[in-house]
Amino acid sequence: MAHLLRSLLGLFIAICTLATPVSASLTSDSYDGNIYALYAGNGSLVPPATTLQESQAAGRTSILVFYLDDSSTSKAFSPVVSELQRLWGRSVDLMPMTTDALQGRKPTGNDDPAKYWHGRIPQVVVLDGQGKVELDQDGQVPLEAINAAVSKATGIPAPEGVSTSLSFNELNTEVQTR
Repeated sequence: MAHLLRSLLGLFIAICTLATPVSASLTSDSYDGNIYALYAGNGSLVPPATTLQESQAAGRTSILVFYLDDSSTSKAFSPVVSELQRLWGRSVDLMPMTTDALQGRKPTGNDDPAKYWHGRIPQVVVLDGQGKVELDQDGQVPLEAINAAVSKATGIPAPEGVSTSLSFNELNTEVQTR
């Protein structure tokens, strides 16, 4: 009986020692996983459904969002990107792209995302169907500015009454409409 108790106690200690708490933080530059699944509640954004080359060949409006999973500013911006998908749906090609693969790489042409990335994150670029840049802005780009550029590129009226994101706890944020 004592042997069984010692074994159970040893197993309990091993489990407690191996089970370390997991912490994710919206305000740190730590890698927590897919920021769109974790902070925007929308893991369907990555990988993008289409490439820039495919989008431009089809004459569609493209929204490029350059980000890093281990960037607090990218984490804070992720709900805005999710809201773009909700607002514009299949009217545009939304392409969130991690910049890891772009760093130090020379662009190969106008349909290469590396051509548009400046080296800062987050960055939003809106291209019309002919490849004309309608918006190219770094940082926490206001949703209204992105919507205006997409509207200009597509000819579809911009949604009205959309405001900025609201954080209601450490891991979840939502975009509030008015």
